[in-house]
Order: sequence, then structure tokens, then C-alpha cells
Amino acid sequence: MYSYIDNFLVYLKVEKNASPRTIEAYQRDLFAGLDFFAGQLKKEDHAVEPGDIDYRLFRGFLAEAQNRRLSRNTAARRLAAWRSFYRYLAREGVVPLNPIAAVATPRRQKPLPKFLYENEARLLMEAPDEGHHLGVRDRAILEVLYGGGIRVSELAGLDLGYLDLSAGYLRVTGKRARERLVPIGSHAVAALKKYLKEARPRLLAGVTPGKEAAPGAVFLNHRGGRLSVRGVRKIVDRYVEKVSLDRKISPHTLRHSFATHLLNAGADLRSVQELLGHLRISSTQIYTHVTAERLKKVYREAHPRALEQGREEGGKGKLQNLEIKT
Repeated sequence: MYSYIDNFLVYLKVEKNASPRTIEAYQRDLFAGLDFFAGQLKKEDHAVEPGDIDYRLFRGFLAEAQNRRLSRNTAARRLAAWRSFYRYLAREGVVPLNPIAAVATPRRQKPLPKFLYENEARLLMEAPDEGHHLGVRDRAILEVLYGGGIRVSELAGLDLGYLDLSAGYLRVTGKRARERLVPIGSHAVAALKKYLKEARPRLLAGVTPGKEAAPGAVFLNHRGGRLSVRGVRKIVDRYVEKVSLDRKISPHTLRHSFATHLLNAGADLRSVQELLGHLRISSTQIYTHVTAERLKKVYREAHPRALEQGREEGGKGKLQNLEIKT
């Protein structure tokens, strides 16, 4: 079985152009399943054959995940990995059919994405000290993450040739190596221009002896190398702590905030899908939640029986408590 798994992972990398993180996740889920199947079959894991695994054995694998209180999302991800693996084996003629094709996918949990309110986003953008060249860099990072809604991996992979600041666009490479043009606002453009002019040359000049510089990378670390995804996360964490946001905020939260604020301002879902680089509209629909304030604003402006803002309770539009007598 191990040789088949190795070939499948190569197939994901070469033919499907899957990301390293995706391949790592598939490998982890396949190995977890193989350990369980070997135990159930009373075989060594290297002795398990693709034909040994059937529908009922795989149902037992999902039941075991439930008994261990793993989330439904984890169970669904494991099923997707094994289903894809057996689809590959069937295509290669290793098995006559996919024995787990009919296994029902556990209903996924869909928690609402965490996002910043607009005033919180502004505080975070203004947190870096631009009197220092690292603060100039960090301001540009935050503005681009929020202003373009890009993934942290897309930001870390930005090269100078991908910038068109005169037009206000970036070219980013997303999942499965798909490229897209991303517009960024005037604040992000101004922050990037300042960083490229004032801070980046200083970072590039400070390359640690013996270390390779990254002359084409947009965002550099203090040693002059390309800033890593982990480095970006540390930068965001530092400014979240500085502005005392009392909840967990990650670079991806800025992407959630980008989408939420666009939709709250009236952007259509298809446009937000294109901006985020989602392949399916279902990936974007999670952002269709709106804040209570947005709902109240729509109600006050559109419903003929709504209280006019400012007419009641000093402009707050609150209903008086009424005592109903019968």
C-alpha cells in the first residue's frame, strides 16, 4: 500500500499541482487510515493491499474518529483523501471500482469566519511605528493583506515584477498555481511605495554574511531574505497585541474582514469571489453573514414602518417598552 500512496502523492504534486500543505494533509490522513485498517485486518501496515479495504471497514474508520471526538470536518477531510486515493487507483486499474464511493460524507461544521470591525481594522493598520524602517514594512504588509484580501502565502510569494502600482494592481499566485490580478486601494499603494523607497533598500543592504539575499522578493526580513509565512504571522500577532484586540486574530482574519466589509458595503457575491480567487461560489457564500448594525440600517432605510433614525430616543431608534392592557 505504501508504494501506491507514494505514487498518488507524486500524482497530486505533478499532475494536480497541489500545494505542499495539501500533499502533507493527504499523506497524514492516508497514513492514519492505513494504521487503523492494519489493526482491524490484523496485518502489518506494509502488508495491507488496496483490495483489503471495503465499505464496512471504512465506515468503521469514520466511527473510530467519532469515538475519539474528532470533528466532523476532520472526518470529512479523511474521507475526501481516501476517496480521491481510490479514484486514482481505479483509474490506474489497481482496483476494479472505488469501494468507498458510496460512503456518505459527514455534514461539515461551518462556523462563521472571524472578522474585524472597520474601526478595529483601522487601529491595526495604524499600529506600526513608521519612524523605523521595519514599521514602514509592517504597515505595508498589513495594508496589502487587508486592502487586497490576499492569502498570507500569496503575500510572502510576491515578487517585484508582480506589482503595477501605477494601476493599483498586484498579480498573485494562489492555490494550485492559479494566478489572478488583485486591485488594492490607495492606502495600500501608498504604503507599498513608501516601503519600496525607504525601507526595502535598507533591508536588502543588511543581508547577513553567508546568507542568500532575495533581490526579487517584495517583502524582506531583517536579514534581507524573503519574509516567510511564519514571519508574517508573527508580525500580525505583534500588532494585534499592541492594539489590545482581545480575541484571536490571524493574517487570514484580514482576508475575512476584506470580504465582509465589501459585502456589507453592497458588493455582489460574484465580484468578491473573483477578488478572493475562489474557484467555487460556495466557498464565498460563508461571507454572506452581515452584522446586526448592517441589518438594522437596511431595515431603517427600506421598511415603511421602520422608525426614522433620530426621531425616537435621541436618534437611536429604540422602541419604548409598552405596557399592553387587556
